[in-house]
Amino acid sequence: MKRSRPRSRAHSLRGRALVALLVMAAAVTIALTMPVRLGLDLRGGTQIVLETKSTKTTKADREATDRTVEVLRGRIDALGVAEPTIVRSGDNRVVVELPGVQDPQQAADVLGRTAQLTVHPVLGTAEGTGADAGAAEGEKGERVLPDEEGLRLRLEAPTLTGEDVKGADARFDQQSGAGWQVTVDFEDAGGDRWAKVTGEAACHPAGDPRRRVAIVLDNKIISSPQVDPSVACGAGIAGGTTQITGSFSDAEARELALLIKGGALPVPVETIEQRTIGATLGDEAISAGAWAAVIGTALTALFIIVVYRLMGALATVALLCYGLISYAALAAVGATLTLPGLAGFVLAIGMAVDANVLVFERAREEQAARTRPSTRSSLTAGFRSAFSAIADSNVTTLIAAALLFFLASGPVKGFGVTLGIGVLASMVSALVITRVLAEFAASRPAVFRRPHITGISTTGPVRDALLRRDPFLMRRPRRWLAASALVMVAAGSGILVRGLDFGIEFTGGRLIEYSTTTQVDADRARDALADAGFPRAVVQSSGDGDLTVRTEELTDAEAETVTRTIGELGGETEKLRDELIGPSLGEELRKDALLALGLALAAQLLYLAVRFRLLFGTAAVSALAHDVVILVGVFAWLGKPIDGVFLAALLTVIGYSVNDSVVLFDRIRELLAGKDRKASFARLTNRAILQTLPRTVNTGMGAVLILASLAVLADDSLTDFALALLIGVGVGTYSSVFTASPLAIEMYDRGAGARPARRKGRGTEKPVPASRVERQEVS
Repeated sequence: MKRSRPRSRAHSLRGRALVALLVMAAAVTIALTMPVRLGLDLRGGTQIVLETKSTKTTKADREATDRTVEVLRGRIDALGVAEPTIVRSGDNRVVVELPGVQDPQQAADVLGRTAQLTVHPVLGTAEGTGADAGAAEGEKGERVLPDEEGLRLRLEAPTLTGEDVKGADARFDQQSGAGWQVTVDFEDAGGDRWAKVTGEAACHPAGDPRRRVAIVLDNKIISSPQVDPSVACGAGIAGGTTQITGSFSDAEARELALLIKGGALPVPVETIEQRTIGATLGDEAISAGAWAAVIGTALTALFIIVVYRLMGALATVALLCYGLISYAALAAVGATLTLPGLAGFVLAIGMAVDANVLVFERAREEQAARTRPSTRSSLTAGFRSAFSAIADSNVTTLIAAALLFFLASGPVKGFGVTLGIGVLASMVSALVITRVLAEFAASRPAVFRRPHITGISTTGPVRDALLRRDPFLMRRPRRWLAASALVMVAAGSGILVRGLDFGIEFTGGRLIEYSTTTQVDADRARDALADAGFPRAVVQSSGDGDLTVRTEELTDAEAETVTRTIGELGGETEKLRDELIGPSLGEELRKDALLALGLALAAQLLYLAVRFRLLFGTAAVSALAHDVVILVGVFAWLGKPIDGVFLAALLTVIGYSVNDSVVLFDRIRELLAGKDRKASFARLTNRAILQTLPRTVNTGMGAVLILASLAVLADDSLTDFALALLIGVGVGTYSSVFTASPLAIEMYDRGAGARPARRKGRGTEKPVPASRVERQEVS
């Protein structure tokens, strides 16, 4: 039995090494063959200007154009274009900017189709001339349209419309050999009407045109199938589903499905302009952001190596592998990388240190306890002990990422994709690659003889200081809660006193396009406008030498200042367009984002209640709300803009805060089940804080080094992003220890009925059986 154990370890190490090699080979292949699409801020893209047209029944006013924007956003999401910009311009124009589109003309065609779907009973073939048919349409509400083979059919007024459609998907039918088809699912009432219209058609004999049902899209019959002979007269086709067939190609079927699913435009649109546009950020800003990211990553790697020596160096290699895996995954799913996304991606590398730090700190504890004979056995125990904390913290983040992806849209949906990829890549990096490298190194004779070079043979200065002093931080948890409440009220009052300065993405603003005699470089225009008092102006090259300036709402005097500034750079200046634009993060998108975020928090609370206890889940989510209020309030006091960049930072802070709390509560759960479970809950919580504090400090330092580099070295466009995350990391670290923990203690004591014992001192509190507490929490 003793001989088989080393052999099984060797087998498991080889297995993990094989998995790591396969993952890295796939990542390298994808990274070399599939480039990542860059966003509008880094590379520019295609701009399509659409104009809404009035019909006999609907006027193309501002309200109709706003509804059109939301439908177009759904179509663009279905096209697979991430991080687009869609704004209303004036009352009846829509400006769509798409990054990295392979076929701009196809995108313009899809966006420009009205997609009015209707379903009609067929009355028979048409008789007489086209003019007669037109007259019949006006008199009886009938229509005459040619079917797929050119046969003119008389159609009754529509029985179903696109509003009755619940969903549509393109599928390949291998069984019948019909090829690509589109499956349409109707709502409940639509399903009943579909059964009625097919039941009436089934009453006519086979071959009779009246046994057909016509499906019309934008005044064109796309399918007019016969009702199957197996359908009885009056019974119809139940189930609320139908298939549209018609010799579709893969692309045609998918395009038709997204048009039907996306819904009809409230008014027709016409493409009036299509052009290429430059990046919204200059080369200097991009270069500064890249250098800041490189320096921050290098500082984080150096810090980990100093703290954990050999194991830190191996973790740095694993983190580089993590970066490659994440990059390849983003390329594989067709994600769009923006500058805030790039900064978040680099920050994720710093946060991915967390899993490695968890393992190394647990290995240090095992080594210090002298229960393990070697460094390798301590590492193995460290990986095993840290697994539950790593898994729980990552699962809570994956839940949030999945809900943001499925329920939100636009940039929030894109953030869900990036977040999910980062979490999965982090787990592969820490649990597979780091483990392979660490166990292989620890098994070398040279390392075995010199355990001090591993970095886990000692407990470290932070843990040593805590062990010497053994402070009882949770002696008076209510004081910590009062301090947290005071800070939250002080910061949150900024929202009421100063209000929130929403950026152009939320409020809309003004778009001015200029043509100059001398071509103006966009970077020079940005600097000049910033000096003139418009630091948030978005400047892009447009078309053949034109310049587009997008700002918040301007007075006439301010607009004249903008025009004069551009004129000083480009000589004689002609204003080609000057229009008010709507928000790119519209009301529908904001509602979807808030709904997704709310459900994500509820799902995290439910998961934590199942995995831990309800009081832990409640404490973690309460600490998260505390962090959000403080971050938003500080930005209100500072007068910083609440824009798309801040939104990305806020979502990142939410994930970071929950991770911190989960790691701490995982240790409390472990202590509750251990030999010291008879101690008071406050004592156990305090012990858990002291044991996890080294991990919290080291992980926080990894993130802070990167963020400080971004804040100091990067362009202004990333300064607010880095500032928000610095505040969030600091507040999140504080709240997991001094907000979530005291709250959990108070809730535990209230549920256990132990309040009288607290007057005699926390150390004398009487423990309450877990089963009793659980019954009181659930009831």
